[in-house]
Amino acid sequence: MNAKMTTMAQLFLRVALSASFLSAVADRWGIWGKPGDAHVAWGNWANFLVYNHSVNSYAGPQLNQLLAVIATSLELLLALLLLAGYKTRFTAAATGTLLLCFALAMTYSFGIKPSLDYSVWTGAAAAFLLSGTGRYRYSVDELLRRRA
Repeated sequence: MNAKMTTMAQLFLRVALSASFLSAVADRWGIWGKPGDAHVAWGNWANFLVYNHSVNSYAGPQLNQLLAVIATSLELLLALLLLAGYKTRFTAAATGTLLLCFALAMTYSFGIKPSLDYSVWTGAAAAFLLSGTGRYRYSVDELLRRRA
């Protein structure tokens, strides 16, 4: 793949992963609409907690609450870091790890089909691939590299 294509592909992947995380966080905060509205998965934090408990069926209620807060915080932080392109290699690897954890939890709780239908494995693989990209043009990382 030529350099221009690689640059555009990694930029698109950063934006796509970020948008996915930000959309999920917005949904659980009710930004996309109320529970029951078209195209709204949760619509509020309480509904997200119910879903989170079913995904993490192996964990008790207190651990589930903690997992929901950690997942949401990481999704927000990683999305912003990917968009900015800051510490991109580490951020992409962390994104892949988080998505891999989601995929494993979904597979354990629901079976393999839902995790395949929601492309969680694909997202994890894409994030790990992004972490192996040599340079991240159009990023804070590139600005810092040029200044050094």
